[in-house]
Amino acid sequence: MGISADYYCLGWGVTTAVNAGSAGCCTFEGFRAFAARPSRTRLLALLNISNAGLAFAGLGGDKESAGELESVKLLDVKACVDCVRANRDMIVGVKIRLSDSIANEGRNEAEGFDRAIKAVAEAGVPLMVHHSFSTVSLGDRPGRMRSGNIYTHTYHGFPSTIIEPSSHEVDPDVQRAKEKGVLFDLGHGQGSFNWTVSELASRSAFWTHTISSDLHSGNCEGPAYDLPTVMSRLLHLGMPLHEVIRQATLSPAEAIGWDDRIGTLGVEREADVTVLSLDSVETELEDGQSQMRRIHQLLTSRAVWRAGTRFEITRPRQFPNWIMVESQRRWQNRLLIRDSSHSGIERIQSSTQALLKENEP
Repeated sequence: MGISADYYCLGWGVTTAVNAGSAGCCTFEGFRAFAARPSRTRLLALLNISNAGLAFAGLGGDKESAGELESVKLLDVKACVDCVRANRDMIVGVKIRLSDSIANEGRNEAEGFDRAIKAVAEAGVPLMVHHSFSTVSLGDRPGRMRSGNIYTHTYHGFPSTIIEPSSHEVDPDVQRAKEKGVLFDLGHGQGSFNWTVSELASRSAFWTHTISSDLHSGNCEGPAYDLPTVMSRLLHLGMPLHEVIRQATLSPAEAIGWDDRIGTLGVEREADVTVLSLDSVETELEDGQSQMRRIHQLLTSRAVWRAGTRFEITRPRQFPNWIMVESQRRWQNRLLIRDSSHSGIERIQSSTQALLKENEP
């Protein structure tokens, strides 16, 4: 994560957060000691199939940095399973990132996926798969995911997107995976939510099962901001409010097998409560590559209690953050799926430049 969970999660209304693969079996005790134990936010974890987790890894698609799958020597199934079994109070699944840039130019992606599948079968937990800029096809590996496994970053527009570039329809292998019970997670991240992809998918009623922010140091002040803002994007796409709320609460709890403890209010459960307002707004909101949409409704955290104790609400320092909007535009030329109106993009660029000048100190 690289951020304060209490400021950026609990302060923004998130009482339970699942860290998606920062730690591997060799670094998990550090995660427990230095991230989870000091936090008032309930922190759970998906254990990275790589022993080192993300200790030295870069972004998927960033060929300048090493990655956690650079060597198969980092992929120890037994050590992964033993770590899961020894930490059932926190570890709720296993995570693998499938991107060529973090896997020795793609050479270790298939082997990493096979070992991750073996690990979750032995440990009895779900697998979460990140799949972008990958050398493996949607059918060859993610198409083999089992019911209850989780495919994240569903609406990204980079190579390995769920949308076929020629037809602009959802890939048949992806449709089949959903039909057999694979769960699709939003996983907004820094660049993994694309307005165009999400609109094409929702047109075909291909909705996510769970809404997550994938919050970290590169997106907590834009483009993701916070979970309520990510939820607001789904509202804008046409997902009903009750389903948006479910996908951010009960559905994730069910996906990790914790719905008997969290995800809803109930007798003898801890009092984890968030109060949200649904505000009428007229504002531009970016995706991960600074394609813009004007939204009319925004969910905002107003109050939060964790285990019956009330905590202070915090806010993004700038919303929208036009500096981040400008910065994220550098990824547009790597998109397979993007807005087709060049005049529209030029208009957004002009308005962004004007707003940047207005906000100069």
